[in-house]
Amino acid sequence: MTQLLSGRRALVTGASRGIGRGIAIALAHAGADVAVNYRKGKQEADEVIATITALGRKAIAVQADVSVRDDVARMADETLAGLGDIDIVVHNAGIASRGLPVADTTRDEVERVLAVHAIAPHDLTARLLPALRRHPRSDVVFISSAEVGAMHANGAPYNMGKTSMEALALTLAKEEAANGVRVNIVAPGLVITDMGDKLVKAMTGSGSDALDVESLFPFKRACQPEDVAAVVVAVLSPAFGYVTGQRIGVDGGINDIDQIFRAARG
Repeated sequence: MTQLLSGRRALVTGASRGIGRGIAIALAHAGADVAVNYRKGKQEADEVIATITALGRKAIAVQADVSVRDDVARMADETLAGLGDIDIVVHNAGIASRGLPVADTTRDEVERVLAVHAIAPHDLTARLLPALRRHPRSDVVFISSAEVGAMHANGAPYNMGKTSMEALALTLAKEEAANGVRVNIVAPGLVITDMGDKLVKAMTGSGSDALDVESLFPFKRACQPEDVAAVVVAVLSPAFGYVTGQRIGVDGGINDIDQIFRAARG
C-alpha cells in the first residue's frame, strides 16, 4: 500500500480487534500515526501497537470505554497529548444488541447501545473539532452497518444506534465542510469477526460461523476487516478530497443478509 496518508495522525476507536484493528493497521501501512483505543483488550491493543511501530509509524494505546462520558473526554485529551493535533477520527467502536423484540427490550439496553454508537461519537467529535479544524484537511469516518438498509426485526437498539450515527455524520458533514473537515460513512455487511460469527450462529440456529457460509456470499467469500479498511483508506486519500457526506457500502451488493441465512438454514 502506498503512503497515501503520510504525515497524518489518526484516532481509531475500538481498534484492538476486528474491523477496528484492520483499519488501524491499514492506516499505518498508508503512512499515518495511530492512536489505538481499546476497552478491555490490552494485550490485543499492544499487539496492534507492535504491528504499527514495526511499520515505522508512531502508535499509542488509549484505554477508554466509549459508553462512559468521562472516558470519552479523557481519550480525546490523551490522544492529543500523545500524537498532537490529529486530522483523522474513525468511529468504529460498537456493540451488538441482545436480539430481542421491542416488547422484551429494556430501556437500559437501548441507552447502552445508543451511548456507544451515537452519543460517544457525538461527544468525541465535538471535543476534537478544534484540533481537526486547524488542518487544511481533516476527516471523520463513521463505521456504520448494512443493517441500516435492512432494519431486521429483533434488533431495535442496534438499528436505532447505527441510524442515529448516520444522522450525526450527515449533519456534521454539512456543518464542517467550510472548516475543511470531510465526514463520510462506511457501512459494511457481515464481516469475518467475533461479532460476525455470533450473528451467524444466532441467525442460523447452528454452530456455524461466518466462514462456514462464505460460499453463499457474492464473490464466494464474506467480507474481511481488510476489505473495510481498504475503503476507509481510500476515503481518506487525496483522491477523495472533494467527497463529503457520503455513505459507502462494503457488502458485496447484498445489504439484506436474511437471504444468506435463509439459504444457510436450507
